[in-house]
Amino acid sequence: MPALNHPLPHVETLANGLRVSLRHAPHLKRCAAALRVSAGSHDVPLTWPGLAHFLEHLLFLGTERFPAEQGLMAYVRGQGGQLNAKTCERATEFFFELPVSALAGGLERLCDMLARPRMSLEDQRREREVLHAEFIAWSRDGAAQRQFALFDGLSAAHPLRAFHAGNRYSLNLPSQAFQQALQQFHQDFYQAGQMTLSLAGPQSLEELRALARRYGADLPKGQRLEQSVPPALSTTGIGTYQQLDAHRLDLLFTLEQLPEGAAPALDFLCTWLQSAKPGGLLAGLQQRQLAQSLKAQTLYEFAGQALLHLQLNLSTTEATAPAQVRELLADWLGFFSAQDDWPALRTEYALLQQRQLQVGSALELAQRDSRQTVGELDAQGLEALKVLLVQLQPQVVDNFSNEWRLPPGNPFLRSTAEAPRTGLIRGQTSAHRGLRTFAQDRSRSRRESSALNISQALPADSREGTLILRWRLASPAPAGVHERLLHSLAPLRSDAGEAGVALSFTTSGADWLLKLSGLQQPMPAVLQQALKQLNQPAESFWLQSAATTDDAPLMPIRQLLKAFSEQPQPGEPTVAQPQSLQALWAGARWDGLALALSAGTQEALGQALQKMPGTADTALCQPSPPDTAYRWQTYPGASSEQALLLFCPTPGTRLADEAAWRLLGQLCQTPFYQRLRVELQLGYAVFSAIRQRNGQTGLLFGVQSPKATLTEILQHLEQFLLQLPEQLQALDEPLWNEQRQALAQQFQASLLPLEQAAELLWQAKLAGHPSDYLERLHDSILALTPSAVTQAAMALHSATGGWTVLANGPCPGAPWQAAE
Repeated sequence: MPALNHPLPHVETLANGLRVSLRHAPHLKRCAAALRVSAGSHDVPLTWPGLAHFLEHLLFLGTERFPAEQGLMAYVRGQGGQLNAKTCERATEFFFELPVSALAGGLERLCDMLARPRMSLEDQRREREVLHAEFIAWSRDGAAQRQFALFDGLSAAHPLRAFHAGNRYSLNLPSQAFQQALQQFHQDFYQAGQMTLSLAGPQSLEELRALARRYGADLPKGQRLEQSVPPALSTTGIGTYQQLDAHRLDLLFTLEQLPEGAAPALDFLCTWLQSAKPGGLLAGLQQRQLAQSLKAQTLYEFAGQALLHLQLNLSTTEATAPAQVRELLADWLGFFSAQDDWPALRTEYALLQQRQLQVGSALELAQRDSRQTVGELDAQGLEALKVLLVQLQPQVVDNFSNEWRLPPGNPFLRSTAEAPRTGLIRGQTSAHRGLRTFAQDRSRSRRESSALNISQALPADSREGTLILRWRLASPAPAGVHERLLHSLAPLRSDAGEAGVALSFTTSGADWLLKLSGLQQPMPAVLQQALKQLNQPAESFWLQSAATTDDAPLMPIRQLLKAFSEQPQPGEPTVAQPQSLQALWAGARWDGLALALSAGTQEALGQALQKMPGTADTALCQPSPPDTAYRWQTYPGASSEQALLLFCPTPGTRLADEAAWRLLGQLCQTPFYQRLRVELQLGYAVFSAIRQRNGQTGLLFGVQSPKATLTEILQHLEQFLLQLPEQLQALDEPLWNEQRQALAQQFQASLLPLEQAAELLWQAKLAGHPSDYLERLHDSILALTPSAVTQAAMALHSATGGWTVLANGPCPGAPWQAAE
């Protein structure tokens, strides 16, 4: 097992007061920056609610040096990276992830936009309307409103009870007082003394330090300001209250005057509160059929205050259930508090934190460091834990039940026996014909004949790898079976995730997909358990009712994105029985893809695959012929807002088509966002991106609007695509070459994060592309000419490859055809 990242980053303070955190992680393929400003929505003058959130938006609108079309958002998109920002109660965070070569350009733009925003009145007017559209969507979103309602039991004087999102009415732009407050807030808090810049990447500490010093020095000098202490969370002195809504029970605990170290103490407690292991609170609730799930989290923590939230999905609507849950919770807390400093759990918690450092992405590591996350429950955290447990139990419970047990250690976190030696897979059966080891498939030119394709597009890595398995069902599954199987995998997914293996079990039309990605060492054991549970679930699987949730419906655009990726098909309305599942598996055909796995891991996985249900089939990857029709799929919902996705596939399966489409996608992201979100102000949910499904590459455009109809949204999309060829012809040669080079670089195998490479190569397999897909795509992008891409833009507008719309409203008629 490779050495862990050093648990603590290098920290220093620059001459201007900027606190800098640097983490050298040589295994990373990308790098990231997270800049945290110690000021948030609760630091705004009471007169101007939403000012902090509004300022966060304004900062992305460009500076004199970097106008919006050259600013951070456009730059990160052009480099194939990701970015976002978030206004919290007492902090505002800006973060992005980029290829290593692009970090300097990202830092330069980030520091410039924070130090010298334009904030013109014209920009403010436009962005306020965007913020207002976001507010409308938020006010209509059930999940967001439920979250806001959780604070109803708090003191009315506490800022958690106030409105902070901002809208057209709270942001009085013509007011001189508002403009002065906006400038003053920026001047007071957006200075180096209030900021922490965290960098994480494969670069050496010297390189990261040089970048931080060079661009961090651009921030105005300053000193740390004391943030005001809020009033008490509760005026009644009662430390707990609840909210009940059908199957959803929310328990909230207010905590005051906590000592330093409260954040890791709260996280430590939440980890074991929500553990599904035998002998724990959740297991006790499930055995009594009181609750199916429990999620524990800290909703707020600042200046010795904290709000602890327990969300339970109840199994019953009996009136006595909440009281029984609270009684069991008090009993478990009594048991937990009686333990002597929790040595075993503290060791386990440290292992969990270390594993997160080991497998975290560059962005996750940078964000973790910017928040100064502690990697263990140290002596300070231990004392804080004891204090908060006393507050959670005003009256000591010392006659607790003897049913409780501390959770056992996660077996996947511990080292297992050495993987078997390389060679032929022992016990291989006809159901797994053609399964090869790495040693058996060294030649890239060898014809792929295995149901499990062991790709050599990425070098075998002793650290991480990916395995994707697909079953094609011969007939629709009984309704609810996939949901049951997914629910039964939840404990395994949790243990695997803690150990550094992300496990997912998803649907894609008639296919079921099982994916394991992460550290190789625990992967064979995780696969073995997953296949056992899928093939032979426990008897309780058939006795329990189908898992119910009381989650609020997704906002419309997210509902459509979920439908786009899963391509749901109606299940047979039959009752699920053991024989029906076995019949389903017996008729299923499977194939898969393995990436970056060492020879030993391959053989260990091969042994686990001897229990693979279904029949191996090498012919599942026949690419579908292009559909040139105008398809309209309706997914109605309760929201009054209109949402639409437009998917425009390539006209053919040639890599030249895909290369042109990908460059089109890169070149139109910023203009599309600028036109529909900024200029037309259709709504705050506006995006465009390249997406792939079932081996088909296409451009996906998405809009959710509180005011435009679906017909109007579609007209705006068509008008944008009509004008796109002309916009492309206006690009100058240096910009064209820069964009083409930046895109091609994103497909160099040595620079791709494993998760992204795995998805690309899986889609390539589905499309029937050769094993050197990444190299060919890279070369195809570099071979693109402006005229070829302009021609592709014309084909895009002409719907040469067909168009598919997913919308929350009905089909408008010809030329659109409603999907059956």
